[in-house]
Amino acid sequence: MFTGIIEELGVVEAIEDQGDAVRLTVRGPTVTSDAGLGDSISVNGCCLTVARHDDETFTADVMRETLDKTSLGALVPGGRVNLERAVTAATRLGGHIVQGHVDGTGVLVARSPSEHWEVVEITVPAGLARYLVDKGSVTVDGISLTVVSAGDRTFTVSLIPETLARTTLGLKQPGDPVNLEVDVIAKYVERLLTHAPATSKEVP
Repeated sequence: MFTGIIEELGVVEAIEDQGDAVRLTVRGPTVTSDAGLGDSISVNGCCLTVARHDDETFTADVMRETLDKTSLGALVPGGRVNLERAVTAATRLGGHIVQGHVDGTGVLVARSPSEHWEVVEITVPAGLARYLVDKGSVTVDGISLTVVSAGDRTFTVSLIPETLARTTLGLKQPGDPVNLEVDVIAKYVERLLTHAPATSKEVP
């Protein structure tokens, strides 16, 4: 589990094609400083497992399903990625509960800069739009953000200078894909309400 608070911008060092998977090597001195084999690291919002590491890089296996269903399939050597280590019992929950399980991909369609922040508009797959609400939480490329306006086809978020400087959203341009994870609590509530067990009639 993660909180959506990005710890550092990593750099893709290598991508080794294995046919039905790739081995992804990323440079990130902060997240590898205490990494162990089998640890979880969020890469652009995707929870990946550390298979190999040294003091500054880690390698993870990414299966074809993940490459097809997320924006990780579009990564190239030299590209920047958002990195976050899994939370611990002592971690502050500065963002919201993030699983690192990407629900779908969107496309950044517009940027509207202002003096002190920037509004970004992103498309949302039809099946995910119902989980987004104004002032609710959403994860974009692993970043915990607050929805400004939720529509049927797009939503907007406002980015402060810190987010623009420390995450890939400061680099993304219109047309670039992003990974989306909606609030898991909303999915659980929907499941409970739509799959409630039938109540049995009491026998007098």
